[in-house]
Formats: sequence, C-alpha cells, structure tokens
Amino acid sequence: MTVEKETRYKNISNKKDIIILVATHKKYQMPNNEIYMPIHVGKAGKDDLGYRGDDTGDNISDKNDSWSELTGLYWGWKNLNCTYLGLVQYRRHFMYRRKGNRFKSILNDREVEKILRNIDIILPKARNYHIDTLEEHFRGYDFVIPEDLINFKRVINDICPEYIAAMETVMARKTGHMCNMFIMKKELLNKFCAWEFAVLEEFERYISKDRKRIVGYMAEHMLDIWIEKNGLRYTECNVIHLDWKNEIDRRIDFIMRKLGVKFRRIHLMG
Repeated sequence: MTVEKETRYKNISNKKDIIILVATHKKYQMPNNEIYMPIHVGKAGKDDLGYRGDDTGDNISDKNDSWSELTGLYWGWKNLNCTYLGLVQYRRHFMYRRKGNRFKSILNDREVEKILRNIDIILPKARNYHIDTLEEHFRGYDFVIPEDLINFKRVINDICPEYIAAMETVMARKTGHMCNMFIMKKELLNKFCAWEFAVLEEFERYISKDRKRIVGYMAEHMLDIWIEKNGLRYTECNVIHLDWKNEIDRRIDFIMRKLGVKFRRIHLMG
C-alpha cells in the first residue's frame, strides 16, 4: 500500500526522486532541503508532533520500543515509491563538506546524486572501537545478555546460512558503520530490507517483549554483513552532530563503561 506524501513532499518524485527519512520521536529543527522527510517513529498511540507518523499503511510502529528507528525504515520500505531512499536521525546527518552553519553542511540533493553516480550506498564514517571487536562492544551494553548473539547466529544459520561467514568477518572487526544510517537506491533497499526484517522477525522470537532497543542495536551490524556478503560498493560520509551535548554524554558513557569493564577484569585477575 502506497501512502500519499504530505504536501511538502508531493513533488519529490517529479523533481529529484530522493527521500531521506529523518527518524525522530520529538520536535526538532529539520533540514530545509525538500528531500528530507521527518518520520515520527513509534507514533502509534503517541501525541502528534506534526510530522508524518510511522503508524499508517503497512507498519510496525507498535514495536518501536525494541526496534527503535527501524519502525521508520520499515514504513519507508513498504509505503514509499522513490528512486533513492535513506535513513538518518534527527540529531545526526550526513555531511558532504563543512559550510560553517551546521544545517547548511547537511548533505543536499545535488550532493547525493553526485555521490551515488558510481557507488551503491552512502554510509556514515566507520566508527573505530580500537580495543574491542564489534562483538565485544555489543556484549558490553547493559541491556545485552550473552544469549543475544548466540540466538542471532542461530537465526542466520537457520534461515540464510550463506551469510554466516560474512557475519563472523564483520563481528570480528574493530570498526563498523553504526546508527542504522545510509542512502541507497530503493530497488537495492528493497532487497536489503526483505533480508534484514526476515532475520530480525525470527530473532525477535528469542527475546522477551519487555526488552527495549535490542532489535535496533542488533540491526546496526546487519548492513555491514549484507554489504560484505554481496560485495557492494559504498562510500563513507562524515556525520554532523546537531546536539554535541548529547553526543559528548554518549561518548563519556561509553568510556566509563569500558573503564568499568577493565577495572572488573583487573579485580578478577588480582
């Protein structure tokens, strides 16, 4: 089922045919380029923010507590008809080149078309965890339990065993493309989403309904696994953070978490 676009976006398919969903759960300043479509993720049962909600048409809006921004991605996959589709977050955007003003630095339609002329996917600059592999980093989250990766591997092995080698390669790296951010051709995205959501829906069977964020965080590794398996071409763009206080808080939290892990290891060794 195709959902009719809001007035602000009704001419996109005729002009550039690029739509970049901006996942948000709160009011925030949005890019003024018309390719950006704010999408209120987890809209089902929530107050109206004035943005398009992910609770219309074919949707999984009520799963947002666990699936995070993926409910917006699912909505875009199922309900939008365009040539290029992307997903970013309300405080994080792709940046082609810095132009002084942060909002003016956000990737625009001309830059998207230029970049995607010769490659398949735009990804955020890979994040380097230095001392941890992606698997070790994932296990470090407070809301992750040891069975999560065991069950994820079990699902991959059961429904798409040809992806096992790619998954092990990716999870053994110390760098990865985080935040579920990307831009790619819609026809390519259709293939990715068909695979990703099939895996995640099966994985969901192994987790309790009260666990938050876990599916969304697991998904952060899936695009790299899919790219590795299928040999797709990608380029990396810098990410501009519109709320540095939030980003600094997240980084401090990460450092303290890692220090805590190290301190516990030293204590156990002593």
